[in-house]
Amino acid sequence: MTKATTRSRGAGSAARSTMTAAARAAARRVERGRPEGGPAATDEQAARLTGRTVLVDAPKDGWDDPPEPSPESFEESVPKEPAQPRRRKLLTAVVGVLLLAGLIAAGVLGWQYREGRATDDARAQALAAARKAAPVVLSYDYRHLDRDFVRGRTHLTGDFRDQYRKTTTSVVGPTARKYHGVVRATVATGSVVSASADKVIVLLFVNQITESTQVSGSRLDLNRVRLTMARTSEGWKVSAVDAL
Repeated sequence: MTKATTRSRGAGSAARSTMTAAARAAARRVERGRPEGGPAATDEQAARLTGRTVLVDAPKDGWDDPPEPSPESFEESVPKEPAQPRRRKLLTAVVGVLLLAGLIAAGVLGWQYREGRATDDARAQALAAARKAAPVVLSYDYRHLDRDFVRGRTHLTGDFRDQYRKTTTSVVGPTARKYHGVVRATVATGSVVSASADKVIVLLFVNQITESTQVSGSRLDLNRVRLTMARTSEGWKVSAVDAL
């Protein structure tokens, strides 16, 4: 049990005869709370009743029975968390959220910038590859068909490469040999219809001059051709051709 201190204005025996009001009052509460003949209060119970020190001025002649302190004597304000640390924690949290949002926004903008640059590069590269491939793929001469068709396949990729080989072998080649067919294609102009980093669709205006035993002189055909270009490990290749 914590002993409280007393303070007296008197001196000598009057001061020595006094004791702490908290200790005497706690002892009386313990005795009142214990049933007659029952066990004394435990240390824990006594600790709940004491533990506070109250300074009481003793009368000049001392006390025969010190007064029991009032509950107000033990009241104390509950410590509150200072406002400054709370504001600091809030500010730290806000800064953290803003920093995270800034990093995400920078990442998105960086990704969009790289995608935009990649798409711009794809448009230019695919259009140039299409303008180079179209005359080779769409031209042939009956006097060296095998060479022409092999050159044409080097500009193709995917299923269209196999389709081109089958068509030229079974249809175009036999017809060209029979009628001495010669086709010369040139690109007049071209533009990009749509583009992504790995796929570009190009529209070309192609002039084709055809000569054969079925035609008197030469015939000029003005064609529009849509080429689908695909990025491969060997550069941009034609993955589809559609005549419009």
